[in-house]
Formats: sequence, structure tokens, C-alpha cells
Amino acid sequence: MNTPYKNNRHPADGKKPITIFGPDFPFAFDDWIEHPAGLGSVPTANHGAEVAIIGAGIAGLVAAYELMKLGLKPVVYEASKMGGRLRSQAFEGAEGIIAELGGMRFPVSSTAFYHYVDKLGLETKPFPNPLTPASGSTVIDLEGQTHYAQKLSDLPALFQEVADAWADALEAGSQFSDIQQAIRDRDVPRLKQLWNTLVPLWDDRTFYDFVATSEAFARLSFHHREVFGQVGFGTGGWDSDFPNSMLEIFRVVMTNCDDHQHLVVGGVAQVPMGIWRHVPERCAHWPQGTSLSSLHNGAPRAGVKRIAHAVDGRFAVTDNYGDTREYAAVLTTCQSWLLTTQIECDETLFSQKMWMALDRTRYMQSSKTFVMVDRPFWKDKDPQTGRDLMSMTLTDRLTRGTYLFDNGDDQPGVICLSYSWMSDALKMLPQPIDKRVKLALDALKKIYPKVDIAARIIGDPITVSWEADPHFLGAFKGALPGHYRYNQRMYAHFMQKDMPAEQRGIFIAGDDVSWTPAWVEGAVQTSLNAVWGIMTHFGGSTHPQNPGPGDVFDEIGPIALAE
Repeated sequence: MNTPYKNNRHPADGKKPITIFGPDFPFAFDDWIEHPAGLGSVPTANHGAEVAIIGAGIAGLVAAYELMKLGLKPVVYEASKMGGRLRSQAFEGAEGIIAELGGMRFPVSSTAFYHYVDKLGLETKPFPNPLTPASGSTVIDLEGQTHYAQKLSDLPALFQEVADAWADALEAGSQFSDIQQAIRDRDVPRLKQLWNTLVPLWDDRTFYDFVATSEAFARLSFHHREVFGQVGFGTGGWDSDFPNSMLEIFRVVMTNCDDHQHLVVGGVAQVPMGIWRHVPERCAHWPQGTSLSSLHNGAPRAGVKRIAHAVDGRFAVTDNYGDTREYAAVLTTCQSWLLTTQIECDETLFSQKMWMALDRTRYMQSSKTFVMVDRPFWKDKDPQTGRDLMSMTLTDRLTRGTYLFDNGDDQPGVICLSYSWMSDALKMLPQPIDKRVKLALDALKKIYPKVDIAARIIGDPITVSWEADPHFLGAFKGALPGHYRYNQRMYAHFMQKDMPAEQRGIFIAGDDVSWTPAWVEGAVQTSLNAVWGIMTHFGGSTHPQNPGPGDVFDEIGPIALAE
């Protein structure tokens, strides 16, 4: 196996790394895409055949890039902005100073995603999460009490008790360390055995149920659970996820999604745009120097308003300007709800069971508000306490999470005044941007009464509410109890050999198809599943020395629960 951690991301503990390897489908996507034999080939008679790719987010562009390398011709459609939820917005007038509106922190266990980051030569560095060296210091503000810390041991004993209870609950409830060791060892039989035992036990139970009924938390007070929900450990508070299926939380923590995260220096939007412009080292059929951009004369086609059946098993794709083109295969990477709200689809494109799964996807709300400040003033020391003037902040106030981004002492800094989810994000939804900034500043003034953040702000603020965007309708999927069957149908959809003929040839990929919503690796891995499916649809196959996800799916794919 190639070393999965590069570019200063290698863990220092000497252990085999945790990667997002399963647990539902333990296939080594990173090995598959790194293999010198390549992903496979399609018959030369199909070289140049067009494939419609609906959505130019990371899933659509990874698929388009890999299909181009196979000699097919991806035709990318985009209704909004390229990059999807990997969206870096520059502050007006400032060179290279950005706000990350969507994905902003990427666990180093996301090895298929980092394959493309490294291919593009992009720099990453640790994300300033709470209680990490990258944040310098952390302030936890709960019920009007403020605690300053540089590490967990600086906090009152209550917080260590909560952290220990969470670790003990995971171990008792899931054989957590055994599963992580199976992931480290890439021991597929052991991982399948352990994980498949948990699926029927926890599909229909919530995260809060797990916490509240665990012996570890039962020994403690309600306040301990409350603190865990408000500030949590790793990336912050967990209460927004309390209604979710516990399986979803297991996946996040078992694959270290909530730990050891990096940001992409200069903005993560460089990744999808870099893939768009990148010239592959090897490309079947296409001349030297071909890129996705050159295949499209520099820009994708407009958004799609209709997908319909055409003759001979083909698909008719109509864009927002009324232009209709036919394709032998289609990949949709947009949020699944858009297939009923934005795009008119023939109902026979998917089975009724699949439509049920696509429509039952449940999205979580997310809101962020950013300001640019004249410099990273928060590193200045308070002359009375010797502490940082301001810190990465977790609070029960409406800001919830406040993050500080240092671009250098001689550069403007960026403050994410508020990053919130679900009901906390909905509090911001009707507010104009100036009101959002004022509400955040008022809340932070109660935590930092001596700090005048407003006096430091330069330029215009930037904000986002993903649920208000008609091209997204939410930030990312959050599976509810009982949703495993829906997710399994969506994830396995690229395996089409047993489907009726009229349902073959249209594929789905993206964050909400994956088992790890909200994490970019899931979008990349489902995209690679679709590449295998489309390659097979065109009569292609993988190299014998490098089997793909579909070649082993029947053997190690996710279990199917009884209907």
C-alpha cells in the first residue's frame, strides 16, 4: 500500500494510519487510484463516447477527470458555481484572503481526496480546531462561565470526565478499538464481522439514545451529557447530531473524521478547479495536453432542467436554455432532492424503491458568518492575564463555534464569527448579513468584554445558509434512525447488472450517496464507484492486478437489511 499521508500529514505515533476504509464497504479506494495499472479501460470503439455529468462539485469533477483518462468524453453541466460545497470566497480587495463557505476542514484519513490534493501540489496545514496546537488556545463558554485552555488538562475536571465517558461509551458499545485496529490493518473479514454486527443493533437508534443509555454517561449527571452536546470533543459540540442514527456517528469517529484535520492553504476550491484544469500524465484516446477544461472549451454547460429516456437505451438531457443532447450514460452528482425539485426526471429512470430512498434523504442546515480583520490581533497577549486576547471559542450562545484564521502577521486575518448547524443555523436563516454580524459580535462581547472586534473589521462580511440555496436545499445529509436501507440502496446503485434495462446507465454519486455525509471523502469514493459503473456500462473492465469496487462488491459490500 502506498503511504496515504503526505505533505506534512503523517501521524507521529508510528502506528498504521486510520483511513476512511469502510466500515460499510472496506475497499481501498486510495490504492485503486494510485495503482500504476490505472483504473481500467474501455473498448476503443467507445473512445470519445459522451457521458453527461450533472454537477461540477468534487464528485462530478473527479468522475469526469477519471472518465476522461479512460478515453470517454465527459460533458459537465453546472447550474450554480463550480466546486459545489467546496466553495472558497475571496474577500473584496484582499489578495488570497478567503472564507470557506462549505467544507473547510479535511481529516487526514480522507486518503482518496488527498490523492487529488497532492496531485495538484497544494499545501495543507492543521486546522485550528479546539484544544489543538493549531488553534493556540481555546475558550469554552458555558452558562456564563468562561474557561481558557491550551490543552484538555487545563480545563476543570468535568471536561475530562466527559471525554473519558465518551471514550468508554464507544468502547463498550461498539468494540471501538477493535474496529479501529481492523481499519488500520485493512483486515476486511474482521472489520466486516464487527461492523455488520452493529448495523442491525443501531440503525434504528439515535445518537442521543446511545449517549443517554451508556453505562459511562449513566454514572454521571445530566450536565455531563449537556456539556458533551454543547462543546463535545474533536470538532466541537455534538448536540446538532443527537437525532441522527448512531451508525452515522460510529462511522465518523471510527474513521477519525472528527480528528487530525487539515485545511487547504489558499482555499479548498483550488481542488475542484485544479482537477478541471489538470492535464493527466496518461490519457487514453485524447491528445497530449487534454484537460477537462480544454474538452469543454473552458466552461461547463448550463444547469440541467430535464432527464428523459431516449431511443435505444440512451438518455436525453435538456439544459436550462432548452438544448437537448443524448448520452449513453448519465451521472448525477447533485443533491438527491434536486431530482424532484429542480430537474424534471422520467419516473422510470429509477425504481420506486430508489425514488423512496432519494426523497427520504434528510439534509442538515448549516450557517457561517465571516469577517476579515486588519491582522491576527487575537495573538496579542492580555497584559493582565498573559493570555491570548481571543481564542478559538466554543459556546452555548448563538455563535456556537468561532474560528480564527491566521494568514501571517502582515496579512489580514479571518474570523468565522459563527459556525452553527440545525436549529442554531435556522436562527440565522431570516437575518440579513449585517444583523448576523451584529448578533455574533454581541454574543462574543459577553465572552470577551475587553476586545473590540468590530474596530478591527475591514471589507465586507461573508455569510452562507446552505438550506436557502435552491441548488442545495441543505448543507449535507444527516441520516435518521431507520435510514440504513435507503442509504444502502443509493450506495449500491452503481451495481446495475441485475436492474431492468430502462434503469441502467444512469448513476448517482456525491456526499448524500455516501456513508459519510459532510465529509468530502464520501463524495470522492462514491464518484469512483460511479466511474467503475460507467466504465462497465461501456463494456470496459479493470486491470486484473487492480480490481475495482464493483469487482469485489458482491463479496464485501454493505449488508442489506430485510425489507
